[in-house]
Amino acid sequence: MPKRSTSQNVPKEMQPRFDEITQLTDAFSQTYLNDEYAQLCRELTATLCRKRPSPLVRGKVGTWACGIIHALGMVNFLFDSSQTPHIAASQIWEYFGLSSSTMQAKSKQIRDLLGIDMMDPDWTLPSMIDTNPMAWMLEVNGLIIDARHAPRYIQEEAFRKGLIPHIPET
Repeated sequence: MPKRSTSQNVPKEMQPRFDEITQLTDAFSQTYLNDEYAQLCRELTATLCRKRPSPLVRGKVGTWACGIIHALGMVNFLFDSSQTPHIAASQIWEYFGLSSSTMQAKSKQIRDLLGIDMMDPDWTLPSMIDTNPMAWMLEVNGLIIDARHAPRYIQEEAFRKGLIPHIPET
């Protein structure tokens, strides 16, 4: 856990594109979000840079940055006012000078390409992983259980296999 790579290494030919996009996501994160979002945006950008062929070679960097932030916001409930941080989706597309439909289309393209779903443990902010039920679901003898309520030996084995983020405190 996580199954995704947290590496920011990218192919040499993609480094300039990575730098352009992450400058934009870093600036947005610094203004509206936090360091966790900035880091996750960098990791998602690097993941897209490593795809063969990389979808980032086409399109405007601002559109990609906008879509990356929105895609991660969808996973992490960024648009829910009970969360911290939170913003309106309109703040993202307006910041990048885009339309709602352009942002949503790019976000969907990214989520579809990488198989990212709502509450995806692989793309959940580290500070939210303990409250993400999807990070703790295990199948044991054909039954889905919450590993936080499983016996310690099951938790230890699940952690060893990378199925849960850590062994829960008792």
